[in-house]
Amino acid sequence: MIKKGFSVVGFGLLYLISLLPFWLLYLLSDVFYILLYYIIGYRRKVVSENLRNAFPEKTDTERRNIEKKFYRYLGDLLVETVKTLSITESEVERRVLLPNQQLISSIFSKGKSVVGVLGHYCNWELNALRFSLVANQRRIIVYKPLNNKTFDAAFIRMRSRFGATLIAMKSVMRKLAEYRGERTITVLVGDQTPSRPEIQYFTDFLNQPTAVFLGVEKLAKLTDSEVIFCDVRRVKRGYYTCTFVPMFAEPKLTAGYVITNAHVQYLEQVIRQEPQYWLWSHRRWKFKPEDFH
Repeated sequence: MIKKGFSVVGFGLLYLISLLPFWLLYLLSDVFYILLYYIIGYRRKVVSENLRNAFPEKTDTERRNIEKKFYRYLGDLLVETVKTLSITESEVERRVLLPNQQLISSIFSKGKSVVGVLGHYCNWELNALRFSLVANQRRIIVYKPLNNKTFDAAFIRMRSRFGATLIAMKSVMRKLAEYRGERTITVLVGDQTPSRPEIQYFTDFLNQPTAVFLGVEKLAKLTDSEVIFCDVRRVKRGYYTCTFVPMFAEPKLTAGYVITNAHVQYLEQVIRQEPQYWLWSHRRWKFKPEDFH
């Protein structure tokens, strides 16, 4: 009962913070940057090691500059994500532009569904919310439940506000089979880290062997959906574009792992252009191929 009370209070506090105007939230973000980077040192060893392994060709100074830019953006990411608890549809549409939204309509017009993949790059939460406004067909967001119930409840509320159907990762195959007769757009993050029992495949990503989920590939083949990459770029503080990049129109005709390798490699190209917007604080490489021999 007490734990539930704390969850209600925690969610209520997050919601109240979300009502603050963007300019004030960004002042908080500036404070978070100082706290996270200089005072708390939040996961600085993890970030530093990840950058060193991903970019061995860069100098220490270059990597340190990326690190500082990452922490500065991390503050923005935090406050923007909280803001999605109360942000309006019109504000989301104004802040996330879709240059080629008609691609989704053209795929639907062929009687096919869409599987969209993006990475932990820029504000994936704000962009996932934008996808809920793309079409009238069923919009599905695949998510990995959080251990913290307060934050999990907040994210579920946030992601489903504009009518999206949320499906937990472990249930997605079964649920999508139920929707097979419908045209749907399913969005999922393609650079999640599998748990040890879930690891089936390693691919090269940012200069090192990386355990990856095969969910995008499996979903696309199960539903015969066209695969697109959601190429998110930051325009300026609080504003983004998301370009839909066609990848595979006939996924069932592709060999194993081709789709997975392609979307992972595309994400790497995006990251290398502006690396500060990827989630470097994530322990992405805690599993090694040699651990499974």
